[in-house]
Amino acid sequence: MLNRRHIRVKVMQTIYAMHQSGSDNLEKQEKFLSASLENIQDLYLIMVSTLTEMRKKEIEYIEIASKKHLATPEERNPNLKFINNSILIALEESNSLSIALEKRKINNWQANDDTILLLLQDVKQSELYQNYMAKKEATFEEERFFIADLFSDVIAPNEKLYSYLEDFKLTWVDDIPVVNTQILKQLKQFSKTEDFRVSPLYRDVEDKDFASLLYRKTVLNEEKLAKEFIDKTPNWDMERIAELDTIILKMAICEFFNFPSIPVKVTINEYLELAKEYSTPKSSIFINGILDNLVKDFQANDRIKKVGRGLI
Repeated sequence: MLNRRHIRVKVMQTIYAMHQSGSDNLEKQEKFLSASLENIQDLYLIMVSTLTEMRKKEIEYIEIASKKHLATPEERNPNLKFINNSILIALEESNSLSIALEKRKINNWQANDDTILLLLQDVKQSELYQNYMAKKEATFEEERFFIADLFSDVIAPNEKLYSYLEDFKLTWVDDIPVVNTQILKQLKQFSKTEDFRVSPLYRDVEDKDFASLLYRKTVLNEEKLAKEFIDKTPNWDMERIAELDTIILKMAICEFFNFPSIPVKVTINEYLELAKEYSTPKSSIFINGILDNLVKDFQANDRIKKVGRGLI
C-alpha cells in the first residue's frame, strides 16, 4: 500500500516534529514514526468498512420500515439491489477483512454510527445511486463499477467523513489520499473468483526497513550531512533557509550515501516533489540547484556508490 514517497513524507514530518519539540530522544521519535505508519493500516480498514457498515444500516432500515403498521408499498417490497450487490456481500464475507478488523480492534462505526447514517443518506441522494437502483438487473462488472464509482465520487470526497477522520487522528490528513487510491484500485480489480484480501501496509520487508533506516541515518548524522551543503549556499543565510528545506536536503544526501539501490535521479525527483508540496514556493528550485551541484561533486570524487543497472 505505502509507496516510498509517502514513507519519505512520514520520515520528514517526524524529523520536523522532533526539531520543533526540541527533543533528542531518538527512540521515542522512532516509535512515533512507526506508530504513524502503522496507523495508516487502521485508516485503510476504517475506509473499507464504510462500505460494509452502510450495507448493514440499510438492511436494518429495510427491516424496520417493512414492519411499520402503515408501511407503504415501497417499504413492504423494497428495492434490494444495493444490499444484494455482489461486491458489498463479498466484503462482508471476507475472512481477511473480518480478521483484520478484529485484530486491530476497528470498531469506529459501531461507536459512531451517526457518521455512517449521514454517509448513507448522501449516497442514497446521489445520482449515481439512483441510476443504479433504477436498473432492474446488473452484471457483476456493472456492480463492480458502481461500487468503485460510488467510493471515488461520493464516499472518498465526503466532507462529513473527512471531518470525522481528521478529528479522530490528525496525522491521517496526508494519508487519506494514499489509502483511498489503494482501495479504489482494489475495487476496480475485484474478481468474481477471488475473495477480497486486506492490502498489506508495506510492499515488502525492504520498504518497511527503509523508513527506520532513513530516519536513523539522517538524524544521527544531521551535522555531518548539513556540512555537505552549507558551503554550497554562499548566497543564502542558513538561518533564513526554511527548516523543511534543510531537512529535505539532509534526507536526500543521506539517500545518496546510504541507499545504493536507489538511483540518484529518483532521489532528487522524490525530494523535489516533497519540497513542492510541503515547503515554500521557491524551495524546489533552491533544492534542485543544491542537489544538482552536490551530485556532480560527489560523482567527480567517487563518493556515491550505486549498485545495479541504470542507478546513476
